[in-house]
Amino acid sequence: MAITLTQKAADHIQGYLTKRGAGIGLRLGVRTTGCSGMAYKLEYVDTPDENDVLFECFGVKIFVDPKSLSYIDGTELDYAREGLNEGFKFSNPNEKASCGCGESFTV
Repeated sequence: MAITLTQKAADHIQGYLTKRGAGIGLRLGVRTTGCSGMAYKLEYVDTPDENDVLFECFGVKIFVDPKSLSYIDGTELDYAREGLNEGFKFSNPNEKASCGCGESFTV
């Protein structure tokens, strides 16, 4: 089981944590929503939950709740700028389809 970051994603997360002045990492999970069923959720972590599964990549800690892990195991998180848009990109090998708007996915 693994969740990984690209160097760009790790740099962005570390930069934001530094600018924020608090936090120990990023929590990655899924929630039920959207037209395809699931969506990724991200939040900065100040205190980990006792059941979190911890991954570390390029010095950045990634916390995942056990329920989400089965849906996102093997995911690589990237950070990209495309024109005026920028944000995280998910490369999830478990994803079978996504909706047209790109906000949700199914496994």
